[in-house]
Amino acid sequence: MAIHGKKYLEIAKLVDHEKAYQPAEAVDLIKKTARAKFDETVELHLRMGLDPKNAQQQLRGVALLPHGLGKKVRVLVFAQGEAERVAQGAGADVVGGDDLIKKIEEGWIEFDTAIAVPEMMGRVGRLGKVLGRRGLMPNPKAGTVVGMNDLPRVIEDARKGRVEYKLDRTAIIHVPLGKASFEAKALVENLTSIMEAVIKSKPAGAKGQYVKSAYITTTMGPGIKLDLSSAMALSAA
Repeated sequence: MAIHGKKYLEIAKLVDHEKAYQPAEAVDLIKKTARAKFDETVELHLRMGLDPKNAQQQLRGVALLPHGLGKKVRVLVFAQGEAERVAQGAGADVVGGDDLIKKIEEGWIEFDTAIAVPEMMGRVGRLGKVLGRRGLMPNPKAGTVVGMNDLPRVIEDARKGRVEYKLDRTAIIHVPLGKASFEAKALVENLTSIMEAVIKSKPAGAKGQYVKSAYITTTMGPGIKLDLSSAMALSAA
């Protein structure tokens, strides 16, 4: 069992751990529990009714957050030739081919999201062990392997607040939804975008209850349980 300090225990008293909060109420409370000296990240944790070992129940996707994540996103693109020029023109921070792949193999990881054109994936594939464990490997299912004509849109989406979510080995999804300094309305709208994306990407092989529980928390704060039916009913409309 984790041992928490006095500050954490004091903050935890604000949360009724037997209660499932309405999304807006939970967001108001999360802002009160964020008392670290830095701007804490607000995270969503979903326990899914999926089997991570079942190929028909895999879940991975992308959500576009209307209010971003509160930080500058450094975008890297694996491309050469005309695609490289398109990526540079669209504002990618780093663009390259074989030289860039070698640089990453040598330990350079100064970026937040990686995009690739299909022609590069044969060579980018050898970076799987480096980028995969950091969640940075370009993947068609995550929308980060795209043709040259789609590069400007995908790069722009990444800058706006594009977040990836993926079912982990314990059947949980962990995804950031903003900073504690955000207005409550902005956090609720970002939460809405993520919930909508997760619901729309329900695997065809899913059985039983799709989402079993939902919590939001800050980097240093306690978890706050969301009323599941209300969270599932969130809609940007």
